[in-house]
Amino acid sequence: MTTIAGLDTATDDVSVAVTRDSEVVAERLVPKPPGVHPRHSEALLAELEAVVAEAGGWEAIDLLAAGLGPGSFTGLRIGLATARAIAQSLGVGIVPVGTLDALARGAAETATAHDRAVLPVLDARRRQVFAALLDPAGGWCWEPFVASPDELVERLAGLPVTALAAGSGALRFRDELEAAGADVPPDADSAHLVWARHVCRIAEDGAPSPPQAIQPIYLRPPDAQVWLERDSP
Repeated sequence: MTTIAGLDTATDDVSVAVTRDSEVVAERLVPKPPGVHPRHSEALLAELEAVVAEAGGWEAIDLLAAGLGPGSFTGLRIGLATARAIAQSLGVGIVPVGTLDALARGAAETATAHDRAVLPVLDARRRQVFAALLDPAGGWCWEPFVASPDELVERLAGLPVTALAAGSGALRFRDELEAAGADVPPDADSAHLVWARHVCRIAEDGAPSPPQAIQPIYLRPPDAQVWLERDSP
């Protein structure tokens, strides 16, 4: 019996869960309140402690699973720093999980998936998206990449099948994706959220790594670096 505590902070939400042999023991998702900054720094540890307490405490946890992104630079730094600190304290490994993989896993389990290819799309801001394409079996057709909506639409035009698009980027660019032939679930569909239970379940088939070896997936330089290069003489 394996008990996994998982987290993902790549989006504006704080998502945490504990699973035991794939079954959800406890799970919480804290959305960003309108008009304020994401609550990663204030909510992550408290919410993680709460779900772990429901599962029997830290002594019941065998592994940690952490979403690596791509996504928010600040969110990823907070999430991975928290995961590393806890793993070192407990003496357990961390199983790294791609955030787009977890998003796709959730979308694939919805009633609208119908064994179709899944296109997880996260809003990357700067009028860009982080995206990937997975086949019905969960294998990569397109590895995670960053692109403009127009570039993503060009890729979709060459697909022989209709993909199910989910995530914050699919919501923001719904019109463009649907015009390109993708199906996008209704705005309120849970398929658009990254649920930590999927981070945990993917981790069951992964290999744990030492905490210091876990690195985020950024796909592009941070805004601060872009601004510095832009303003350099």
